[in-house]
Amino acid sequence: MKNEKSIQLFEKAKKFFPGGVNSPVRAFRSVGGTPIFIEKGKGAHVWDADGNEFIDYCGSWGPLILGHANDKVLNAVAKTMQNGTSFGAPTRLENELAELIISNNKYIEKIRFVSSGTEAVMSAIRLARGYTGRNKILKFEGCYHGHSDSLLVKAGSGLVTFGNTSSAGVPESFVQETIVVSLNNTKAVEEAFAQFMNQIACVIIEPIPANNGLLLQDKEYLQFLRDICTKNGTLLLFDEVISGFRVGFEGAAGYYDIKPDIVTYGKIIGGGFPVGAYGASKEIMASISPDGNVYQAGTLSGNPVAMSAGIAQLTECLKPNFYNDLAEKTETLVKGLSEIKTNDFKLFSVGSIFWIAFTKREKIQTAEDIDADSMKYFKSLFHHLLENGVYLGPSGYEVGFVNEAHTDADIQRTIEVFKLAMK
Repeated sequence: MKNEKSIQLFEKAKKFFPGGVNSPVRAFRSVGGTPIFIEKGKGAHVWDADGNEFIDYCGSWGPLILGHANDKVLNAVAKTMQNGTSFGAPTRLENELAELIISNNKYIEKIRFVSSGTEAVMSAIRLARGYTGRNKILKFEGCYHGHSDSLLVKAGSGLVTFGNTSSAGVPESFVQETIVVSLNNTKAVEEAFAQFMNQIACVIIEPIPANNGLLLQDKEYLQFLRDICTKNGTLLLFDEVISGFRVGFEGAAGYYDIKPDIVTYGKIIGGGFPVGAYGASKEIMASISPDGNVYQAGTLSGNPVAMSAGIAQLTECLKPNFYNDLAEKTETLVKGLSEIKTNDFKLFSVGSIFWIAFTKREKIQTAEDIDADSMKYFKSLFHHLLENGVYLGPSGYEVGFVNEAHTDADIQRTIEVFKLAMK
């Protein structure tokens, strides 16, 4: 594979950016080698600066459910940009996207647009604290909720723990308000509620944890969280930045039919542009400024270009059988890859999300279930795939996404390349 131009671009980038990138995983530290610099994308394919073509299963880490440069999204954006790109004032497009979401999602009544998933979760946490008058939050090891201070906390050594900061620059005082427990552990959650009675503002979880592998939880466990939150006057916060509009239009809440008190979105709702959102009941959202005393603002919140892209993309997602067709494509891919004869290679999937794991386990539901040593196999696999025109996210902890633009030929080619790489 030619990569001279990517190498040159990366060397230049290192003069400008920490590690040569603007988001850490892009640096290829997990897999080694030089990151490829993408030049363009169309449909399910991307091309790098050296002219190499790849079938793409990263999809910009999930937002591009229609594929790259979808014509309907591009046309909507082009039309909107003719009238201006940002106003810092209300526009009709904000109403349209909000109505499109709320009228097709029974789990929220009001919504607030922001500019990223991290911002959505940060604002939702503040809302939970403001609404309940409590300070502590409970999160789970293995779930990622963006890079705000309160959430960059990893588990400590105890069953229930305040944990440790997972980043320099996060004050200990933030850590002391964040309780961390293992996924799929009812005892730990019950102990946390007993130990911190009437202190926990919210329990935050990715209902489909997909940032540290694909740690699929049983519906019964999610229902347990719903019930214990209700019992204790604690809000249940679903972080659906990845799963929202990916496993169905109502996300994981609809998939499991469990109602969260607050839900956060991102990725898909922006159609490839930076957008996040959080939503809840009218009562809870009444706490947000200017109606209430929980402050949150943003210069580019509800940006008209991003709104128009989101409207175009979500309109396509509402087409009959859209999600069934995506799931069938994913099932074809997963079934084909599962035919590779080795005891140590497993595929986990839900909807159009899949994850490759080198493991003997039939189920992986917690961060502790993942063997860190197995990532050396993914590292080798990743480069074999890249050399043969298949692009995954450059980390064995990342999931892959099947999009509408993937063709049967793309999927069959991917299966062939995987089989060759596994040999």
